[in-house]
Amino acid sequence: MTLQLTPLSGAVGAEVHGVTLDDTLSDEAVRELRAAFVAHQVLVFRDQDWTVEQQMAFGRRFGELDTHPFVDGQPGRPEVLDIVTEPDDVVNFGGGWHTDVTFLERPDLGSILYAIEVPPYGGDTLFASMRAAWDALSPTMQGMLDGLTATHSAAKQYAPGGQSTYSKAMSTKNSDAATAEVRHPVVATHPEDGARSIYVNPAFTSRINGLRRNESDALLSMLYDHCTKAHFTCRVRWQPGTVTMWDNRSVQHWALHDYAGHRRHMRRITIAS
Repeated sequence: MTLQLTPLSGAVGAEVHGVTLDDTLSDEAVRELRAAFVAHQVLVFRDQDWTVEQQMAFGRRFGELDTHPFVDGQPGRPEVLDIVTEPDDVVNFGGGWHTDVTFLERPDLGSILYAIEVPPYGGDTLFASMRAAWDALSPTMQGMLDGLTATHSAAKQYAPGGQSTYSKAMSTKNSDAATAEVRHPVVATHPEDGARSIYVNPAFTSRINGLRRNESDALLSMLYDHCTKAHFTCRVRWQPGTVTMWDNRSVQHWALHDYAGHRRHMRRITIAS
């Protein structure tokens, strides 16, 4: 098959047309989807009608499913997260720019999110290409960043008293284990096509190693501002039945919470690296 794709922006994302994500999907089609996934970093599919089992089966065609260490999944299906924002929630899950679970030694390859209930307005998800952000840096800045490492931790979100405790709809397991630290390169190399990406994010990156604190803070602040410039981004508007999958190795994302007084219910699985 030849995929019909419509780019979502000049930097990242594409909508895929005419594909039903069920057990009739051929291996050849999955290979084409994987190639498009790596190239576009974010793929959007409309008008899907998924059971939990179908969503899990589709995800497994890209790799093993992972479980979140600090968020409870469905009973009997710990790999499946129901991400619900209730009308009176003041904090949503996934708000603020971040790359998923970079606090793990081996962060997830990507996520697949399915829209079940969406508000009458708002609730979009923004994505930013860390490839485009890297390519736009000067050669001098690229040379300075290449070879540096940064420390990542879940403490800000999931340690006792962390930000996730303010969301009433998600069941989180705030734990002292969230204070564990790991190191990742500041510039990541994609394992499938070798593309370079900036790999720091404000949710989980705490410092750049080898720099004084003020130097690290200044450099991270510059990178956070640079990485989310509008021309590196796309915006996904959700409808019931929309599926979006993103490459966690090369994008950041932000689930907007601009629909106070309304309910939003999404279902997420993640693919292990």
